[in-house]
Amino acid sequence: MVLADVERVSEIRVRGRQWAYRGLMPQAYPDALSVAEDAERRRAGFGQGGPGVVNLVAERAGTVVGRPAHGPDRDGEVPTGEAELCALYVSVEHIGTGLGRALLEEAARRAEALGHPGMRLWVLRDNAPARRFYARAGFHADGAEEPFEAAGVAVPEVRRRGRLPLTGSFRAAP
Repeated sequence: MVLADVERVSEIRVRGRQWAYRGLMPQAYPDALSVAEDAERRRAGFGQGGPGVVNLVAERAGTVVGRPAHGPDRDGEVPTGEAELCALYVSVEHIGTGLGRALLEEAARRAEALGHPGMRLWVLRDNAPARRFYARAGFHADGAEEPFEAAGVAVPEVRRRGRLPLTGSFRAAP
């Protein structure tokens, strides 16, 4: 990912959240998301992710269509040794095409190459399609749950954990 990708990455992230979060939280939260504000925050923090943070983009025909990002996982301030999948976004028009699977596999491959034995991620507890997607990749709930505040309402997120290399049923053949 380069600075020039920020606007498109923000568009994919905001539109993706608006699509995925419909019905999972008060509609005021996804409706209030702004591509311009998201891009401004991303530009301000660009390149400040710290050591081990990997930000990627996927392009088709010269247009960014997805983004995975991962970095070292922490339990509070204590490094766990595992990676955390911080972001996995696919443009809405590419959902269901296998792009998300390919991006997850690439992020996992790179995390494993950095020496991480596993990967964790957070997903909305009631986002059944996302939970099924990650379960097919070999991620399972590990019991951790945290509230995410959306328009003044606590929306639970659950943590999922997977071993690297991924062992799920959609794992690509070598």
